[in-house]
Amino acid sequence: MATVILVRHGRTTANASGTLAGRLPGVRLDETGVAQAGRTAERLAAVPLAGVVTSPLERCRQTAKALVAAQPAAPPLSTERGITECDYGEWAGRPIKELAKEKLWSLVQTQPSAAAFPGGEAMTAMQARAVGAVRRLDAAFEAEHGVGAVWVAVSHGDVIKSVLADALGMHLDLFQRLHVDPASVSIVRYTATRPYVLATNTHAGDLAWLAPPPRKRGRARSARSTDAVVGGGAGPSATA
Repeated sequence: MATVILVRHGRTTANASGTLAGRLPGVRLDETGVAQAGRTAERLAAVPLAGVVTSPLERCRQTAKALVAAQPAAPPLSTERGITECDYGEWAGRPIKELAKEKLWSLVQTQPSAAAFPGGEAMTAMQARAVGAVRRLDAAFEAEHGVGAVWVAVSHGDVIKSVLADALGMHLDLFQRLHVDPASVSIVRYTATRPYVLATNTHAGDLAWLAPPPRKRGRARSARSTDAVVGGGAGPSATA
């Protein structure tokens, strides 16, 4: 049972100007975004990461490098196209206030499962490839590093929302009820029984409880129970 920490990239120049960046090249973190990435890196420094996987877009790679640099023992950093930004096609590079007047905007808000961007990607296709990539990577990290492995996926707002919706068992048409801010942390633990959503859109707080318990000498680390505790349980400090 590995755990994935979903991190959205820090604020960019496009975010600050109200532009839909999409997959356009050269979109970098602004000064605020660099500071946000640094704070998130500090939060994650207490968690030994098995790896950091990033969208290939520059803003995510900047954020991912900050996370790796803050780790006491730098984990491997890799790129995964499956978690890249939605292909907004002809919408990319246009002002949000202009796009909000388009007929498609209403569909994206109310029935995203029916929305496909002109010259770009359908939102169902975005969710399918992102969820597939995250679940595949999660299984690989568990197979390589064992029970308790924790890894990071650095991605984009709509992509992370779609992964969270899948983990919550929500239809894609409800995913706009979720919110994912720049440099925020959301956490999902996948198990054989179900995914557990441990946190969404967090900006502060101790994450040391995510660190896997030390392996006892000569003994394999025991698996966590996949059962949901009736009544809510006592929290991670009691089960570490």
